[in-house]
Formats: sequence, structure tokens, C-alpha cells
Amino acid sequence: MANSEIKTPHIVNLEGRKNLSITGVKEVGSFDDCEITAHTDMGKLLIKGSNLNIKKLNLDTCDLEITGKICCLDYLDGCGGGSFLKRIFK
Repeated sequence: MANSEIKTPHIVNLEGRKNLSITGVKEVGSFDDCEITAHTDMGKLLIKGSNLNIKKLNLDTCDLEITGKICCLDYLDGCGGGSFLKRIFK
């Protein structure tokens, strides 16, 4: 099996909406203090909030740690047709 085929387990751990750790991160596409885009083994992940700060990014171990006020985690891979609540209240 080639290295590009080996996937790191994708784990998202949010502690008190202040500390977010994610494994299985391939790269960070863009970031500012309100929004971070991470490309993971499970799809593109959009993190929204305020005062967001990348505390740790290690692409060798596929780890990302973010601090700040986390308001939203959204996978942007096109499956599901939007959020659950958005589909209910059409």
C-alpha cells in the first residue's frame, strides 16, 4: 500500500467550544480569526467562530489544534443536501 493510500483516523474532539483537535488533516486551505478550512480524509471541513487561532498544525502526523470560540463545524463535501434543520424548515 502506497503512503498516499494510508489514511489517518479522522477524529474531531471539541472541548467546551474553546479547544478543537482534529486528526486526519491533510492540509489547511485558508484561515483567519473567523473561519478555517481544513482538508481531511473525510472531506473539506469548515470551522467558523471568533478569535480562532491555529495552536498546532502538524501535517506529518495529520493533527490540527484550534483555540477560540467555535460556533460551527460543517463538512462541505456535498452529501446530505445541507444541514438537518435547514431541510426540515424548508
